[in-house]
Amino acid sequence: MKPVGQAEPVLHSRYKDKEEVVLWMNTVGPYHNRQETYKYFSLPFCAGSKKTISHYHETLGEALQGVELEFSGLDIKFKDEVMQTTYCEIDLDKAKRDAFVYAIKNHYWYQMYIDDLPIWGIVGEADENGEDHYLWTYKKLEIGFNGNRIVDVNLTSEGKVRLIPNTRIGMSYSVKWKRSDVKFEDRFDKYLDPSFFQHRIHWFSIFNSFMMVIFLVGLVSMILMRTLRKDYARYSKEEEMDDMDRDLGDEYGWKQVHGDVFRPSSHPLIFSSLIGSGCQIFSVSLIVIIVAMVEDLYTERGSMLSTAIFVYAATSPVNGYFGGSLYAKQGGRRWIKQMFIGAFMIPAMVCGTAFFINFIAIYYHASRAIPFGTMVAVCCICFFVILPLNLVGTILGRNLSGQPNFPCRVNAVPRPIPEKKWFMEPAVIVCLGGILPFGSIFIEMYVLHLHVFLDYRCGCGFPGLRSCSYVSCFFLWCFRMYGLFQTSFYFGYMAVFSTALGIMCGAVGYMGTSAFVRKIYTNVKID
Repeated sequence: MKPVGQAEPVLHSRYKDKEEVVLWMNTVGPYHNRQETYKYFSLPFCAGSKKTISHYHETLGEALQGVELEFSGLDIKFKDEVMQTTYCEIDLDKAKRDAFVYAIKNHYWYQMYIDDLPIWGIVGEADENGEDHYLWTYKKLEIGFNGNRIVDVNLTSEGKVRLIPNTRIGMSYSVKWKRSDVKFEDRFDKYLDPSFFQHRIHWFSIFNSFMMVIFLVGLVSMILMRTLRKDYARYSKEEEMDDMDRDLGDEYGWKQVHGDVFRPSSHPLIFSSLIGSGCQIFSVSLIVIIVAMVEDLYTERGSMLSTAIFVYAATSPVNGYFGGSLYAKQGGRRWIKQMFIGAFMIPAMVCGTAFFINFIAIYYHASRAIPFGTMVAVCCICFFVILPLNLVGTILGRNLSGQPNFPCRVNAVPRPIPEKKWFMEPAVIVCLGGILPFGSIFIEMYVLHLHVFLDYRCGCGFPGLRSCSYVSCFFLWCFRMYGLFQTSFYFGYMAVFSTALGIMCGAVGYMGTSAFVRKIYTNVKID
């Protein structure tokens, strides 16, 4: 909504000379707790004299990420320079001084937007002894333009004023315009770390991951091919024997478990739901990565999260297809229950974590608190988009590939399992099984954690379990986070990430091994 009698401001578009340019104030919060953010005017800052302009969340991702844009009240016009001008004054009583002192002690920083370009500034600083505290009162804006578009914004904080109770502090700003050769399409390039791909540890991590994958693929392929070649030679000799000699011989190797290898799992409903969810997560990850490579999603606030939500909802038939077909192959009869569990397994985990953190955010009065309307929108997506599409996928999966066309029959009585050696116990496999896969992404996770949580300037499921341990160690030794909200946010969403990673890797691993086992038993004659 716009106030009566006020022209609608131009946002992220082409400007005419002396046309209004809006400076939005977003959030403020501790430097070391990047997700603990509050509304800018939750601190006793004052606003300019211009009338307020309301801002509504443009995307679902904006609302979920806690974007809270508020009009600064500053009078800025395109190509119209402004000398240093006082736009408001703060009556600094004891309560306001204490609020600013607390913010300075905790290294509060704030974020602003001009034409969707982000700007960051520091609230203030303390002296070396930590006794006196100073507030930056002068915002010096330098805006670059190319033609009739804004392509660059820089902020310099000046005017350091000591915080003394019962005084008046004047807040001022200035605007300088300069021509720039930066193209409008390239204006966000400055927010990307230009030295990132020149960083030695990053190139080392890419080489390490590449060589690790080649080593694993080569090692496993060599062992499997050698074993299979030897076994196929033995089994081919058996086929040349007559029936009497073949019956007198004993089966050996992997052929002897042909009657049990395709036996349904002990919990087919949960297992098939996990496989379907993992296939969907893999599809979402692949599609979002491709879209992010083609489109510059980082240039729009919340666009990455909005894209991920849309793609997840759109790929729900993948979940239903693979989960429903697997459940049907394993003889499951409660397919409707399986469909519901598969459809809501991941959304329930994500939404449950988000709502738990949301209660803490509401207690902290943080901008990360999700509005009620956004909660309703997410629930509507789950019930009216994800569930029906999952149902379609389940029906297709059961009818198109739900027949248990195994190459071997399943014995009615399970074959007794011999006692396993100590290194085949589940606990040992869990500890050791993910070392090599996790090693291939270790350094990438380190760089990712640094950029996501520190630097805002710009079996097969075992890696998920190992990732949980890694994020805990990273939190203890590499981060300087503190407080209930930031700790809950970090561990909550890292738990979701690790669980999703484990489910995805487990599903991909199962699909690959299932195809491999089916292939080797198809090529062997079994009576």
